[in-house]
Amino acid sequence: MNKEKILERAQQYWILARFDKPIGILILLWPALWALWIASSGLPNILVLTVICLGVVLMRAAGCVINDYADKDIDPHVARTKLRPIASGKVKPKEALALFGVLCVSAFGLVLLLNQYTIMLSFGGVFLAASYPFMKRYTQLPQAYLGIAFGWAVPMSFAAQSNEIPAVAWLMYLATALWALVYDTMYAMVDKEDDLKIGVKSTAILFGDKEREIMAILQIIIMLLLVQIGRMQDLSWIYYVALLCASGFFVYQQKLIFYRENADCFKAFLNSNLFGFTIFVGLVLEFAL
Repeated sequence: MNKEKILERAQQYWILARFDKPIGILILLWPALWALWIASSGLPNILVLTVICLGVVLMRAAGCVINDYADKDIDPHVARTKLRPIASGKVKPKEALALFGVLCVSAFGLVLLLNQYTIMLSFGGVFLAASYPFMKRYTQLPQAYLGIAFGWAVPMSFAAQSNEIPAVAWLMYLATALWALVYDTMYAMVDKEDDLKIGVKSTAILFGDKEREIMAILQIIIMLLLVQIGRMQDLSWIYYVALLCASGFFVYQQKLIFYRENADCFKAFLNSNLFGFTIFVGLVLEFAL
């Protein structure tokens, strides 16, 4: 295989793992960092911080790969996904499975540097990441399952930093899972018409014409959970100012999805990154000041 061929394959694998679209890494990373900052009172162990960050990158990539493998017969019929590497025939399904394996083994190798509790939890993370893509065939709530999978970084971060999972960690896990349900429903709204044609299930379809109202209720619950986390940790006004700023992004997202235009729904999904980032900045300032 010549150099050009190797580079071409590497590029297709890079795209398949969505390394060219880091938004997914960021919205998965923010809750993990929230957890680390609270578990460590603002001073996370450098090794733990490094492993968690790299693990998020690798497992998000693995999730994208197995998702496209699972959707290899669906993606060609969806406008937004028909040019993805497997759907377009540029990467074979067996290559995707091999890449998924490499990414998971690499992530597990990193986890072996941490305590035994975190190592045991990592098996749950792999199961959730591998099984999520198939949920859209069996349940109307695949976005809720995604939340369960994405939120798993929270208990893992607590376990890695403090070797325990306190009650506040499970509250954060719930908030994270609901947050993922909201932003992935916004994402699913983009594909709603195509999904209806091919029979793929999603919360965007399940919620019908009440999706905006349901997401608004979920956003309020998320904010209440985050407030309760602040109370349990005796956090100061700095944290609550960050929450107030973050809630502004929820309001903006509701404005974006009001007319259900595909482009605006996708913008609302992308805006979720700023919500997570704002809360992280609040926690950094909380413990730094």
